[in-house]
This record gives sequence, C-alpha cells and structure tokens, in this order.
Amino acid sequence: MGFEPSYSMHPIIAATTHTNWKSLARDSRFAIDDASLSGEIAEASLVVICTPNNPTGTTTSLKQIENIYYQSSGVVIVDEAYIEFSNGPSAVQLVEDFPRLAVVRTMSKAFGLAGVRLGYLVASPEMIEAIQLVRLPYHLSALTQVTSIAALRYNSKLRSNVEKLISERNKIAKAIKELGLVVTPSDANFILFGEFKDQSQIWHQLLERGVLVRDVGIPGWLRVTCGTEDENRKFLTALAEVVEQIQGKGN
Repeated sequence: MGFEPSYSMHPIIAATTHTNWKSLARDSRFAIDDASLSGEIAEASLVVICTPNNPTGTTTSLKQIENIYYQSSGVVIVDEAYIEFSNGPSAVQLVEDFPRLAVVRTMSKAFGLAGVRLGYLVASPEMIEAIQLVRLPYHLSALTQVTSIAALRYNSKLRSNVEKLISERNKIAKAIKELGLVVTPSDANFILFGEFKDQSQIWHQLLERGVLVRDVGIPGWLRVTCGTEDENRKFLTALAEVVEQIQGKGN
C-alpha cells in the first residue's frame, strides 16, 4: 500500500512480484491526510511512505509516520531517497522503538552514484536477519563497494554540493512564484510547479526553447530538477517567455 501520487516504481515492483497494490490518495497539496487514512491500512502487509515524496517533494512528519505505524499491522517502509536535501528529521531515529519499520535510502541522488545502483536499509536486527534469508546472491559487486566507500570518504564535500543545490532550489522556487505560478514546497532536488490548464502545452513550449522538464502525469503540474546555475537561469528565462506568451493569448 502507498500514497499517490508517489514513486511510480512501487506499484510496478508489486506487479512484477504478483503482489496486490492499493493506493490511497494524498490531499490537494500532496500531503498525507491523517483524517482520511483508510482502515485498509490495518490489513496491509506492507505500507510504503516516500518522504521527501517523489515526484512532489513534500515530506511526511515523524508524527504522521508513527500514526501510520500504529494503525498498521504489517511492515512500514519509509523511502528516504531524497532525505539529504531535506532539513527535516530522518525516520532512522524511529527504528529502535518501531521494530516493524524500515528506512531505505540510495546513493543515487545526493551522492551522484546513480550508475552503481546502490541502496541500503536501516531496520531492526530481526528484520535484517529475515531479509538476509531471501536476498539475492552476488547482488553487490566489489567495484560498487569500493566506489561507495570512496564516496563516503568525501562525504563533507558532497554535503557542501547538496547545500549549494538547496540554495539553488530555493531561488528557483521563488522565481517561479514571482511568475504567478504555484510551487509545491520541496525538500528534494526538484520542484513541482503549476497549476496549468494544460501542462503538456507548457512542456512542449519549454522543449522548443531547449529546456526539458518532467511531465509526471499529474494533471496541471510539471517537475523541474535543479541543475547548475547556468541551466537554472536558462530554465527560468524560458519559463518566463512561455508564461508571457500564454498570458498574452489569454489562456
């Protein structure tokens, strides 16, 4: 079970493993609404919470995670792939007191190692032991291990890069708002913005100007990933041109 819109691979993984998947809708601002939590959570064998959420960038508080945990009877997975871009607390601190909770992370985002396909999990010793029994053999190459260890040695440098990216993200969000558009508060390295009558029209017009953003399938919304200062300037210039053109046509 998960909360949509969220990471599109979760239901796909469920389908490939012949597992039933149930989605609960987030509210109009893409947050998990405690008041609307379904009693079905108690019946789910696994609940996935993506925070910061992909593709919206919104976060779920530790209190909300605890609430979902108490309402569930199965495993609760907290996907923190983008946690390094957030100033909020990590659910890792809950693991010791919540034995059915596991936190999964990746080195693909903040560490820039998407090519090595390395993720890791923080959970209780009992859960780790159970996972060891079913994990695939030879799933982690020596090259992947060496690369990851090297990245950890340069953790402070990578963290400084993350701080620069967060600063750029905030600048982009401010600039988009000044164009009269709506920006979803983001704790990730991307920004969801709208609300457009036809996001596909905006997507195509940005592409015509050499800027590629992501149509994540949410009506009225597009997502832009923060890049270099130069890339971000080009995006904002193109977006301003598109907005001016749309407004000029009265759309």
